[in-house]
Amino acid sequence: MSTEAIHAELVALYDGGTPVRSRWSYRADQPYTVTAAFQTERDRWVEWAFSRDLLVEGLRGPAGVGDVRLHPEAEDDLTMLVVEIESPEGYAELDLDHAGVSSFLAATEEIVPLGAESDHFDVDGLIDELTRV
Repeated sequence: MSTEAIHAELVALYDGGTPVRSRWSYRADQPYTVTAAFQTERDRWVEWAFSRDLLVEGLRGPAGVGDVRLHPEAEDDLTMLVVEIESPEGYAELDLDHAGVSSFLAATEEIVPLGAESDHFDVDGLIDELTRV
């Protein structure tokens, strides 16, 4: 099973322009999932994992109905990806450079092409992990 991974750092804008560092990662051994971590003001990282398909859809149009929702937004000559994250602890809306997120997605596709995720998914490993209690 391939352990190839990609990591990217992007700056998000929060609440009218406050910059927030974000780390995005993708691993071939978890081919359906993208992880985005956002740095809080207390120098703590809050991590969100969501479907790579959600990212694909969100770059094109509104996507998501749960804790993570995405949609592109154009203003003047700038296109952003708006990421809304919600939990019992709170809500945040972050704006990321659409091109930067698109580049990250393209890099994930070099590792595991869209539609080929099942070729990289280790079902036996997942069952082992779930049954080790």
